[in-house]
Amino acid sequence: MSEEIDFDELLSKYKSDPYEYVEVYAVHTGQVTFKVTEGEEVDAPGGQWQQIPGTSLYEINRERNPKIVAARTKGTVAEIVSELDGCFVEAGERLMTIKHPLKKKEIIENIFKEVLSLFHAPETAKYFFSMDIQSRIDKKGARSITIEQGEEIITMSLMKRDTPVYYTGERGVIHSIYFQPGISVNQGDPLIGICAPEKLPLIQKIITRVKADWDSDH
Repeated sequence: MSEEIDFDELLSKYKSDPYEYVEVYAVHTGQVTFKVTEGEEVDAPGGQWQQIPGTSLYEINRERNPKIVAARTKGTVAEIVSELDGCFVEAGERLMTIKHPLKKKEIIENIFKEVLSLFHAPETAKYFFSMDIQSRIDKKGARSITIEQGEEIITMSLMKRDTPVYYTGERGVIHSIYFQPGISVNQGDPLIGICAPEKLPLIQKIITRVKADWDSDH
């Protein structure tokens, strides 16, 4: 990634549209019944352990086995593919879009994703840090840990089988963690963001710049 980032362009993009548009897809095949309408506010899971479910978005019924799918994101229902209400859909079909207002912290994280080296989930599964990495995180914090290519960093848990996952990117520190242990991650979603040592000043510049620009307007 080039050291030269057009901060003005990035920040003006977020200032003019400080939202993330989250697409919601059918979790499997079945008949869909929507539980929300366009313009409705929805909540993400809450509580200390995320034990309070988010707003019910839709019910999907397969072989008389109905399942309620709840929101994972707080925001407003921006669009519903209303012609699918009551219809049979395929797995992965887009059902609606949720417009999520970004907080300053989330905007900083989104800009980080354009700067950091992202390591993605090889499959849809649950992930945990390897015992060695987890113990080092517990003692010193993730950002004090430098990882090397080929190092076993994560365990993938899929269908009750645990498989070691080896790091394949550039050497650097674990700057951002995008998964929660034991919570399923979709294939291709980022697991961690690695920052090469020479990019650490750039990261600090992003934080300082976003905070200064945002606080002057908000």
